[in-house]
Amino acid sequence: MIDRYHLRYFLAVVDSGNFSRAATACNVSQPTLSVGIAKLEASLGKTLFNRTNRRVELTEAGSRLVSHARMIETGFATAEREVVGSVSLSTVRLGVLATTPRRWIEAFLAVQRAASGSDRIEIVEGKEQDLRSRLARGRIDVALTILRDGDAAGGGHHLLTEGYSLALGASHPLAARESVRIEELANDPMIVRRHCELLPETSRFFTAQGIRPFFPARTTSDDKALGYVRAGLGLTVMPDSFRDPGIARVRLDGFDFTRDIGLVYAAHVNRDVLPRSRTIAALARTLGPDHDG
Repeated sequence: MIDRYHLRYFLAVVDSGNFSRAATACNVSQPTLSVGIAKLEASLGKTLFNRTNRRVELTEAGSRLVSHARMIETGFATAEREVVGSVSLSTVRLGVLATTPRRWIEAFLAVQRAASGSDRIEIVEGKEQDLRSRLARGRIDVALTILRDGDAAGGGHHLLTEGYSLALGASHPLAARESVRIEELANDPMIVRRHCELLPETSRFFTAQGIRPFFPARTTSDDKALGYVRAGLGLTVMPDSFRDPGIARVRLDGFDFTRDIGLVYAAHVNRDVLPRSRTIAALARTLGPDHDG
């Protein structure tokens, strides 16, 4: 027989990646938690974790259990709130794409905090593939990320579509132009955004035109990339939504890539609840079709 506390211990280990931290989160001793996990594994007849001195990893059986455990725990929590009339807040674990403008998240949080009865938010940043992996393992509930083919069938929620363009310092000779040809950039150094989802395509685009710029900086921080551009260290290619003081955005002829940004839900999420929550409403309000770009 599986008791609720077995699943709570299991999810705590999944979320923390460590038995000691999981025990602390559950307010029990580590031996107590370990015994609970052992009972759960005995009930299922499967080993759920591969344990080493340095890390704890899910087995195949553990990975299959995660989404079911999330749904069960969510059902328990919902039943308790409805029966008891509790106003305790639920926690939404929101994955955020690393190439998301800071002001988007600041605007969303301001709207979300102002909404009465809003959920607690736990933000997890990552690259697209990292967020997809966390969704699949039930480590996050929903991800603000790039939408791909097939996401709509799983309830993906489209928020906006944007292109990519050059980011130049406001004093750059080309800053006042609406667009530039790639050959005009032959002598301009380029800042490499190492985390950019379009980095391979950008490299091929420049190489195909015989442009091999000097790279004075490589960074995984968009704030630093904008700072380098603003200081005149070089140019870079970014999604159109990155707009800061001292930065000019200029279209690059022939570079017609776009990205669709939206929400992708984990399998364990109740599609009748979370998509209709104040949290998702706040995201739609700040990043939907009428947002300021």
